[in-house]
Amino acid sequence: MNCEIEFLPVGDGCKPGDAIVVRYGEPNAWELMVIDGGNLECGKAVVRHVKSAFGEDAVVAHALVTHSDADHASGMREVLAGLPVSNLWVHMPWSFAAQVRPFLANKSWTDQGLAQELHREYDIIGKLVDIATENGTTVGQAFAGIDIGPFKIISPYRNIYPALVAQFDRTPDADRAVLEQAGLWIGKPLGLVAKIVDKVAAKVQKWTTETWEKELLKDGGITSASNESSVVLYGDFGIGRRVLLTADAGIWGLTMANHFAQNNGLTLQNFTFVQIPHHGSRRNVGPTILNTLLGPSLAKGTVPNSTAFVSAPKEDDTHPRKMVLNAFIRRGFEVSATQGKKIVHWGGFPPRPGYGPLQGFPFSSQVEDYD
Repeated sequence: MNCEIEFLPVGDGCKPGDAIVVRYGEPNAWELMVIDGGNLECGKAVVRHVKSAFGEDAVVAHALVTHSDADHASGMREVLAGLPVSNLWVHMPWSFAAQVRPFLANKSWTDQGLAQELHREYDIIGKLVDIATENGTTVGQAFAGIDIGPFKIISPYRNIYPALVAQFDRTPDADRAVLEQAGLWIGKPLGLVAKIVDKVAAKVQKWTTETWEKELLKDGGITSASNESSVVLYGDFGIGRRVLLTADAGIWGLTMANHFAQNNGLTLQNFTFVQIPHHGSRRNVGPTILNTLLGPSLAKGTVPNSTAFVSAPKEDDTHPRKMVLNAFIRRGFEVSATQGKKIVHWGGFPPRPGYGPLQGFPFSSQVEDYD
């Protein structure tokens, strides 16, 4: 089976977003899948693009929202409104209220009361479900082990998801002690203060020297619980063509993906195409998990035999991180970013007019310092 993966340039200025259009099958018999829709305006652009590239009567077989963050979920409303969609895949936090409640600091919540609160807080997902239901679109929840189109979901686990919901930014305060006792505390979520610090630090960014042999990327990065709930997709298209789509997953999410793959006989490493998580943030990956999923660093001068894409805003000085790009380049990937343009991994389909060859990032000797 062929699998064409197209990253659209969603997000304005320095604001990120994700929107991916997947075509799978054969040149004369294919189906479409839309993964995330960016923000609301980006969703309109996705609709226009699908109709322009695949015809006014194009049907989306599967629409997937990888997690509840607005830069992934909001635009899917426009996709559902503007295109016929057969299946919508989301996470519905409120449906796990009974499982989330023990992980909250306030023990007075009832299942019903918490479900109503979660439905109110994650209203974008609620609106998506409402629109899909009105349109006759089948709605399902996306957890490890489920097949969607040509992919298998390998993260998150359904039984771990409630502990992640308890740590989402818009969920009532979590009970850290209970989560730590259960081994499910992922660390302090990335909140407003950290984001402000990142932006300020970017203006006085310190740089340091990195060589091919000396990798400075560190293990142990912490991203938000919402990011860790991202759907990770695994596709095997035969003849050694394997695909890994990671959305905003971090160390927790990628570790779940690795665990599922290892326990279900899915071959890792030697991927032909991989999505770099979370716009190239160094909070989401480290050498250990990359070695496990992708393989160890190769000898300097090795010709890349795989492709990695990253969704990154055109005017963001901090993403993608150069040390993250270096990490993928070391492991045999030619790396490209959207940064205001559409980029396509053809995956066996013939190229469409209007696209030229991609210019991959070079290995950077100067990378961002952690200090």
